[in-house]
Amino acid sequence: MHEADSRKTSVIALCGKGGVGKTSLSATIVKILSSNPDTRVLAIDADPAVGLSTALGIDVTKTVDDIRNELIRRVESGESADKKQMLSMLDYEMFSALKEQENVAFLAIGRPEKVGCYCQVNDVLKDLIASLAVNFDFVVIDGEAGIEQVNRRVMERVTHLLLVSDASRKGINVAQTIKDVSDSAIDYEKAGLIINRLMSAEEAEKLSIPPELNCLGWIPEDDTLRSFDIEGRSILEIDDSPVITAVRNCLGKIGL
Repeated sequence: MHEADSRKTSVIALCGKGGVGKTSLSATIVKILSSNPDTRVLAIDADPAVGLSTALGIDVTKTVDDIRNELIRRVESGESADKKQMLSMLDYEMFSALKEQENVAFLAIGRPEKVGCYCQVNDVLKDLIASLAVNFDFVVIDGEAGIEQVNRRVMERVTHLLLVSDASRKGINVAQTIKDVSDSAIDYEKAGLIINRLMSAEEAEKLSIPPELNCLGWIPEDDTLRSFDIEGRSILEIDDSPVITAVRNCLGKIGL
């Protein structure tokens, strides 16, 4: 692991209705940001389905929730360890859960198995993720539908909130709800909406999008990306496509 330096880490969280293509979009953003070999990118899969690992061609062997559940087991079994030993163990376990290939690293949050309130444990793990993140130029978080679980289980603060929707009214309404909740629930600097998987510019023109959602643009349906999804191939292998061009343009409009 690299030592933290004076770089400012941009933390990008993607949220939206299920099935709108957040995972493929997250992987595409990782590809674009990591195209500069001097830029370090941390991809965090905060969706229990752990689909981002497949999109990036990474095998997951341990998740943050595996670490969380082991810590809870130790606490509940009364195993003695002082705080320094516990933090040292957690730091080692977090490092072992991190998968790195070239200038991209990957961390899966996973699905919690323990039922109950373990706020203190979650806070410790969030602190570890935050201390890990400062070693990277960009952190890309593939989230579930809402921003709450990112705030509760991953990071307190994001710099860029990307709302993702398809062309449906339901998708845009969900994006609006996420934005409304985010305004009071999390600390973010910039937010914008990306409309994903559109068939044509004519379809885009029919959309009615509230101006407060700050629509950054739309992403076309793409046969290359679809075939990569079907075959389980890493999006990092795509040389270029209309999707990459469109996503790059959207990122530019929000300062990325």
